[in-house]
Amino acid sequence: MSSERTTVAVFRIRGMDCAEEVATLKAEIGPLVGGEQYLSFDIVNGKMRVDATQASVEAIEQAVAATGMSASPWTDDAASDEQSWWQRRGRAVMCLASAVLLVAAVLTHALAAGGLLAAIARKVLRPPLWSMACYLGAIVAGAWFVAPKAWFAVRRLRPDMNLLMAIAVAGAIAIGEWFEGGAVSFLFAVALLLESWSVGRARRAIKALVGLSPQVARVRTDEGTVEMPVDDVAVGSLVVVPPGERIPLDGVVKSGSSAVDQAPITGESIPVTKQVGDEVFAGTVNGAGALELRSTRPASDSQVARIIKLVEEAQTRRAPSEQWVERFARYYTPVMLALGVLIAVVPPLIEGGRWATWLYQALVVLVIACPCALVISTPVSIVAGLTTAARHGVLIKGGVHLEAPARFQAVALDKTGTLTHGTPAVQSVVPLDDHTDDELLAIAAALEANSTHPLARAISAHAREAAVEVPAATDFQMLPGKGATAAIGDTRYWIGSHRLMEERGIETPEAHETARRMEDAAHSVVAIGNDRHVCGLISVSDTIREESASAIAAMKTLGVRRVVMLTGDNIETAEAVGATTGVDEVRAELLPEDKVSAVTELAREHQHVAMVGDGVNDAPALAAASTGIAMGSVGTAAAVETADIALMSDEIERLPWLIVHSRRTLSVVKQNIVFALGLKLAFIVLATLGMATLWMAIAADMGASLLVILNGLRLLEPGAPPDKNGVCLHSPPTASRASVGAKNHVCDGRCDGR
Repeated sequence: MSSERTTVAVFRIRGMDCAEEVATLKAEIGPLVGGEQYLSFDIVNGKMRVDATQASVEAIEQAVAATGMSASPWTDDAASDEQSWWQRRGRAVMCLASAVLLVAAVLTHALAAGGLLAAIARKVLRPPLWSMACYLGAIVAGAWFVAPKAWFAVRRLRPDMNLLMAIAVAGAIAIGEWFEGGAVSFLFAVALLLESWSVGRARRAIKALVGLSPQVARVRTDEGTVEMPVDDVAVGSLVVVPPGERIPLDGVVKSGSSAVDQAPITGESIPVTKQVGDEVFAGTVNGAGALELRSTRPASDSQVARIIKLVEEAQTRRAPSEQWVERFARYYTPVMLALGVLIAVVPPLIEGGRWATWLYQALVVLVIACPCALVISTPVSIVAGLTTAARHGVLIKGGVHLEAPARFQAVALDKTGTLTHGTPAVQSVVPLDDHTDDELLAIAAALEANSTHPLARAISAHAREAAVEVPAATDFQMLPGKGATAAIGDTRYWIGSHRLMEERGIETPEAHETARRMEDAAHSVVAIGNDRHVCGLISVSDTIREESASAIAAMKTLGVRRVVMLTGDNIETAEAVGATTGVDEVRAELLPEDKVSAVTELAREHQHVAMVGDGVNDAPALAAASTGIAMGSVGTAAAVETADIALMSDEIERLPWLIVHSRRTLSVVKQNIVFALGLKLAFIVLATLGMATLWMAIAADMGASLLVILNGLRLLEPGAPPDKNGVCLHSPPTASRASVGAKNHVCDGRCDGR
């Protein structure tokens, strides 16, 4: 024991495949490190994290070894995942050996019994020594990984599923049921192999995210272009990306243009055009054009690396259903063991005899009572749900937040950047006094050429899109708080607000009426003129996302009772946006603390409230909500850190998809729990009536394990059919945007699940 507490120690745990083994580790390691609160587990990656402990690494490894599992220090190197041949293949080899020995035992038993049916029938003929040896070999091979854990359960007086199986096998041998004892051992080994396979598949699904980012980058140096590992590329390096290749690092385009497929990171179905100055992300796919970019982050801090890290960390934040199953299993196993004892003892005492018959029924109860199907189904379902969401550009920080959207009753939405694009754009160009649209736009763009104001950038961008030839402006002068003036040729022009036009004293009734209509529509008015007259007006405003109204309608269709818009903007602008998008309530001119108060008030009225914002300005409100959702978080580390859920692209229609995905995940979890417990209850009733057999119990237990695992892994599939409310359940990248939230939606051929 050291005198100082270690900040963090992380271990790779071999043999930890389900929640019951986590419970065993908590009970054994918890007292050693100062309490269970210092432990966290990631079943999918086989990881145990110990926070602040005085225990040495060696002591923890020895304590883990005593449980029948093994531990080694965790490293992030790829080599750390290397396992010996036995660690990778041991379960399968012993399972196969058990099967071969069981078949050999049955065949030799059949020869001695005069037929296969006679050998299988109970109490027809005691198996010969050779058959008994094969049965025993099948039992030992099948229980090879179970026996150490069962022995640990005996020594610690903590009954678990391994002990239940060990008792069932030993009891079968004791009453002469060699074949059924061997079958129990073999089929339990098969169930554990399936369990390990299901966790491995979920692990591989997460590791597939790692493959998104290339391991090699082409870097331009003084000696030319050289290939080097992405981990060795310094921030600020020039990286060349040929057409059709994945972008190896996050960066900013320095030369070239191309359409980039960002679906691996954001889930966007349509490639995004990238030009000089635009940001690109590792793992995305370059289109037909060559790009040269300057790296802005090391490979370890790229967007895809952060996604992988968040998904892995999410495994340690367990869902309420996972916590319930763990608590349930803690009491369930001892109760089932006690029930088995009662069934073995009470009926014979009452009836006076038939001990072997009721001991057999007790063994049936122990076999069917194994909580394998129950404890593995929930974490597999949660991990599959988290991984599928990450593939679609929705980062969910743990199972608890994956289940939350299913219960949303109210949703609060920030306006700018959530319901709107967050960047102003030109809405209308109104020339006056015989000027044309192109003339007015050319003058305005010339006057705004040197300005960084958002309205100026909007006008310049609109001029570029309209392919207007912009003249040179000279003698540029700022008018603080009002606008600017400059000379174009021999004429001096000015540009500014409605107030500047009024101060110039040349506003006409026509110009005044046009400006007023623009302002009533919540647009910003930009006036352009010269010393003689007003040349025209340009209206600029933040544009509403085309999908905002349909997304809000979809959420209401899904049962969200109240959708409220919270904004710091003026009331006129807010109400105009609210009327267009269909929100239930508009609250405007709010400070950050006002948004917190509004979210708190909603939480009092509706228990489950989501706040959707940009994750930076809305951080206090995100924290106050039941669930904080960061909108448009690509490249925004603050947003990812603040929120419980991060939407990695600017697609608000992912909100209804998230609700449906959460409900689908919760539905699968509930299906698995009800099925597993219902089947066990049915067999317990049959056993108490003396009507069940070990064969029936074995088949039911293994079948239940396989079915709940496969049911949970369904969540890894990309799509599903429309639900009864007519809301498309398919992922936004492939579903028709216009149909999201539409009543009686019919898949149009672009949906995943067609």
